[in-house]
Amino acid sequence: MPERVRLCIVAHHAWGALNGGFRGHVGGVERQTTLLARGLAARGHRVDLVTWDEGQQDDAEVDGVRTLKLCRRDAGLPGLRFLHPRWTSLEAALARSECEVVYQNTAEYVTGQVAFWARRRGRRFVYSVASDMDCDEKLPELRTLRERLLYRYGLRRADRVVVQTRHQARMLERGFARPSLQIPMLCPGPESLVQRPPPAPGRGRVLWMGRLAEVKRPDLLLDLAESCPELSFDLVGPGDDAYARRLRARAARAANVTVHGGVTRPDTVRFYEAASALVCTSDREGFPNTFLEAWSHGVPVVSTVDPDGLIAERGLGAVGPDVPSLAAALRGLLAEPGRWRAASESSRDYYRANHSVEHVLTRFERLFLEVSGRGKEEDR
Repeated sequence: MPERVRLCIVAHHAWGALNGGFRGHVGGVERQTTLLARGLAARGHRVDLVTWDEGQQDDAEVDGVRTLKLCRRDAGLPGLRFLHPRWTSLEAALARSECEVVYQNTAEYVTGQVAFWARRRGRRFVYSVASDMDCDEKLPELRTLRERLLYRYGLRRADRVVVQTRHQARMLERGFARPSLQIPMLCPGPESLVQRPPPAPGRGRVLWMGRLAEVKRPDLLLDLAESCPELSFDLVGPGDDAYARRLRARAARAANVTVHGGVTRPDTVRFYEAASALVCTSDREGFPNTFLEAWSHGVPVVSTVDPDGLIAERGLGAVGPDVPSLAAALRGLLAEPGRWRAASESSRDYYRANHSVEHVLTRFERLFLEVSGRGKEEDR
């Protein structure tokens, strides 16, 4: 009988991603953790997912994954809620899980809390990096000393640390003297693998997908649309702060930009199927889920960031640091059907070899069994 592991995934914001809704923050981390949870549960492992209380029933099961509720995010008194009910409810949920291995993704104070619980209870802890910022020794996204101290403690005490890229592994080694294991992100591909026809020379639809947040720089997408009036642009993503409202108002005045707002995960497929290229305008990224989704559909990526230099090295699209270079890259890619077809085929080949669900799940399964003491050591 195949070995099974009892796993608990701590992902405070993941309820929306698990149940397919829009409540809470549904980002790349939540997408990855719920894909992992579902995939391992489908393989027969016992998987619990710890999330904020967002009105769901405690012990609710979704696709074989049992959910364990924390307190509500706004519960407790300011200044005291860090200890109770946030930390106390986390410890209670972990104790209820009766897990062998705890897994947590992204740099936050929770990393230290989970490591502290696992160490006291004799459980194993696997931490996963979510972005390059998690590996920066200055920890620019952790604003308080308490957050930085707890994260450093958790990073130091984790039994294994998982990274997405070679660059992140080097940063961790240099900044924290912490060895790591590189495992690619997983991404479900399309049901059909029919080769896509190239767009008509010089034309096509360009897709931007993500949160309408300043770090993602969707304003550069609108600059790009002004520079390429012959192309059509789809702007897809949620956002309701002042920046997002200003952006949507500006986009509404652009004749070649269509604003779609947030869409459900199944609905994203139609955008990839219609796209000739995906554009990324972010200031920084780890390894965007949107890249994997685009490549699985044979859609090249034109981007300001290039994780591990893969886009340039493997011909998966094009890279440019600013709007003029992105515009030139888009025009060059879409003007030559042969060049576009080669990038499309390379994108799909790279996805299949590295990021298919079966490939990545097998790597994580091997890791969790190994740290639990029942499997062979996962190769670096």
